[in-house]
Amino acid sequence: MFYRLHRTYGDGMATFVPSHSAPAAVTRHRYFHVVGTSVWVTDLPPDREWPTHFLGMLDEDACWGVDVPGDLDPADGAALDLYSFFGRSDEAEWMVAGRAVQLVDWARTHRFCGRCGTPTQQQVGERAMKCPACGLAAFPRLAPAMITLVTRDDRALLAHGVGFRSETYSCLAGFVEPGESLEGAVVREVREEVGIEVGDVRYWGSQPWPFPHSLMVGFTATWKSGEIDIDPAEIVDARWFRRDEIPAIPPPISIARKLIDAWLFA
Repeated sequence: MFYRLHRTYGDGMATFVPSHSAPAAVTRHRYFHVVGTSVWVTDLPPDREWPTHFLGMLDEDACWGVDVPGDLDPADGAALDLYSFFGRSDEAEWMVAGRAVQLVDWARTHRFCGRCGTPTQQQVGERAMKCPACGLAAFPRLAPAMITLVTRDDRALLAHGVGFRSETYSCLAGFVEPGESLEGAVVREVREEVGIEVGDVRYWGSQPWPFPHSLMVGFTATWKSGEIDIDPAEIVDARWFRRDEIPAIPPPISIARKLIDAWLFA
C-alpha cells in the first residue's frame, strides 16, 4: 500500500528532525524516491541496489532518500516535482522531500573526486563524499540567498520576476556573492533589480529552499531613496502596494508569504 502525501500526526503537523543515521530501535520507515528531480513517497523498501541516504525522523518515521537509477521509474509516472509536491504536502513533509532531492543530487554529482578523479566514498557518521586517494572531502552544496520585504510608509514593494511560473508578485530575492554580507546582499540586490536604495536592514528568519539547493535568509528593509527602475533581465514588473490592494502572492508555505503576511497583519 502506497503512502499518502498527506498524513495526520497526533494533534497537527509532523515534526522533522534531520540526522545522519537512523536510531537503532526505529520500526517505521518512509522512502522518498528521487526519480530524476521528482519525488515519489512510499512505505515499501526500495531495491537494495539503489543508493539510499538517511534524511532524519519525521515524528516516528525514519525517512530515506532513494536514488532511483535514471532508466527506471518505480512510480510509473506518479512522481511529483518539488513545485507540485509543494501544494500537496504540509511544510514538514515538503522539507523532507526537498532534503531528499538535494542529497541525492549531491551524491550523484560527487561520485568522483574533483581534484584527482578517483571514485569517492560516502562517509559513515558524516555527510561527506571523500576521496580515498587524495583525501578531498565534498560536502552538500548550500547557496545562501537573501529575500527581503521592502516597505515605504504604508506600502510594500512586490515584484513579478522573469522566472515566475504564475502571475504572482513576491519579495525581492537574490544570491549572496563571495565576500559579501547578507545585509550587503540585500542592499545590492534591491538596487540592481529595482533601482532604489534601502536601509534599516533587519534579519527576519530563514527557510531551506531546494530550488535547487538554497537557504533563503529573510530580511525586512525600508526605502531610503530613488524610484522604481526595474532590471528587465530579472523583473517583469514591480510596484508599491497598500494592504488593501495586494495582488496574488506566494502560498503560505514559503518564507516570501510569511514575510508578506507579517507585514499585512502587523
